[in-house]
Amino acid sequence: MFNREMLTLGRQRSVIRELFSYGKQRKAEIGEENVFDFSIGAPAAPTPSSAQEELVRLLREVPSETLHTYTQAAGLFSAREAVAKSLSTQSGVPMSANLVYMTCGASASLAIVMTAILEKGDEVLVPCPYFPEYEVFISRAGGKLVPVATNSAFHLDLDAIERAITPKTRAMLINSPNNPTGAVYSAEELRALGQLLRKKSKEGPIFLLSDEPYRELTYGAPAASPLSFYDDTVVLYSFSKSVTLAGERIGYLAVSPRANGAETLFDAVCGAGRSLGYICAPALFQYAVPAFLKSSTDVEFYRTNRDLLYGALTDMGYACCPAEGAFYLFVKAPGGDAVRFSEYAKAHELLLVPSDSFGTKGYVRISYCVPKSVIEKSLPTFREIFSASF
Repeated sequence: MFNREMLTLGRQRSVIRELFSYGKQRKAEIGEENVFDFSIGAPAAPTPSSAQEELVRLLREVPSETLHTYTQAAGLFSAREAVAKSLSTQSGVPMSANLVYMTCGASASLAIVMTAILEKGDEVLVPCPYFPEYEVFISRAGGKLVPVATNSAFHLDLDAIERAITPKTRAMLINSPNNPTGAVYSAEELRALGQLLRKKSKEGPIFLLSDEPYRELTYGAPAASPLSFYDDTVVLYSFSKSVTLAGERIGYLAVSPRANGAETLFDAVCGAGRSLGYICAPALFQYAVPAFLKSSTDVEFYRTNRDLLYGALTDMGYACCPAEGAFYLFVKAPGGDAVRFSEYAKAHELLLVPSDSFGTKGYVRISYCVPKSVIEKSLPTFREIFSASF
């Protein structure tokens, strides 16, 4: 009666989303101030006023029959042009609007590109730890996620990547700044990765898929663009974090014009979007994309939270990975069992995501994109549960 694969997937819900739903329920039961929800990456930083003003301007000045009608399946050309120009400036690669596909966030971009490039049995290399939904997108397209170890700082391990490449390797998926570790890959790392993939792709391209929803959220040097170092690159992006528009689901997929068969690849992207029903992303937000690209979230909001949480937890004795970007703190679970520790924390109304679903054991992810007051009020509970015996 039903698709068994989809039924199983629906019943095995995301650990992150389940915790988030539980948090909503508990806040309604005992009061929002009594639940410390660090489960989901829903940014609490203010949406830039320039972005909000542009949305208001569009609603006031653009006729509804223009603003709210369908765009091209791949998206509004002016939005695609703005994206191409922005990426060209960032990377030094002359990007083309004809190779940009507007999407409902980075998740849609990921689903589309996997459907476009993978055939049954193809492998996608993914550094560990990784965002759990990657496995869903890859397996649904007929591929296999191949986890690849990172180094002790959760940066790329080129030797491990080289060992993992097989004749079935079709792509490598990277995420920098990284969810859940906060690692930001340097230009030198990406250059070395590009050299390795070129060496290994003699029998056909190995695509480098760069998932970049946290691109602007770094606490040091800007995140380097893999477009600058490897031709067969596809960029996947969302404005959810950069402009604090998580609920509006607007993003894009951009194919490098230097990619092997770039136009053919984009045709496959368009076919995948059509087959999945991911066509014509929300028109209002497409019209606002040029303004979004000139807006930026308040990185200091996240830096303040990071420094407060990292400093407090390390003083208590927690072992934390220094976050170079994004808005997550990756923390070793006291006692070593992340699931057990997160359940204990949950019993104290502290919601942390165990790292098991990220392909790595022994850590919890803390999403510090919350109001500063939530962190401050949670610290006594963090201290209390650290002192427990595990």
